[in-house]
Parts: sequence; C-alpha cells; structure tokens
Amino acid sequence: MEIEKATFEDLPKILDLQKLAYMSEANLLNYYTIQPLTQTLEELENEFNKHTILKLVDEKSNAIIGSVRAREENGRVYIGRLFVHPRYQKKGFGTNLLKAIEELYQGKTFELFTSGKSEKNLKLYVKNGYKEFKRQKVSGGLEFVFMEK
Repeated sequence: MEIEKATFEDLPKILDLQKLAYMSEANLLNYYTIQPLTQTLEELENEFNKHTILKLVDEKSNAIIGSVRAREENGRVYIGRLFVHPRYQKKGFGTNLLKAIEELYQGKTFELFTSGKSEKNLKLYVKNGYKEFKRQKVSGGLEFVFMEK
C-alpha cells in the first residue's frame, strides 16, 4: 500500500469511495443525509484547492482504497474525511493515513471530529493521541465529538 497526494483526476474515485465508506456511519446513525454522502463532485473539486488530500493506493490493483484530507488555518490543522474501503478496514490503514497527514504538518495542533456514536472512530483517535475537548449537539439528535492533538 502506498500513500500519496491525490490528483484532481482522482477526485471522482475518491468521492465514490467516500460515499461507500460513510454508508456504515449513516447506518449507525440512521441518518442518511450526512455531508460525506451528499457532497457533490463540484464541492470536492472546490475543496481540492484549499485542502491537502491524500490517497491510499493498493499497489497490486492500483485502486484507491482510502483517503484523508486536511487544511491549515491559523496554525491549527483541521483533519477530515478519513476513510478506508470497508474490505480494508481494521488493518491499520486508517492509522497510516492519519499519521501521513500529521507528518505533512509537523509541529501543529490537529483537530478533528466524529459522531459520539462512532466508537471505532473514537477508539482510533484516542489510540493515536487525540483528546476530546468539546461535544456539540446538531440536528436529528446527532452529537459531534471534537478532538485535538
């Protein structure tokens, strides 16, 4: 597996994979209008210029099997959309993507968020040194847990 910067041409594949990977989150929350599922290609293309987007590539098939993105603002790095194809989950690839994006912004403070019901995500972030600093209720009974490192 190889982690590298995504190209503009990768965006349609990354968006398709994002929607596949986030379906488990939507099922967990019973909430199918979460932003990762409703994001358009045009929105992702706009993010491309403001974010660093990494992709995880299976070297055998050359398929994109994971991704993460981040943007820096005022010395703080906001990490988002960390996902891995469902068939490749629980093999350490999410951790690898997280560490790769952190290496690009060494010495910065990192922030991310996930659903309070996403126990596997929370466990991953805590294992990688993130600590909760805020919870925020949003529509439909959904609660976000904000974490930093």
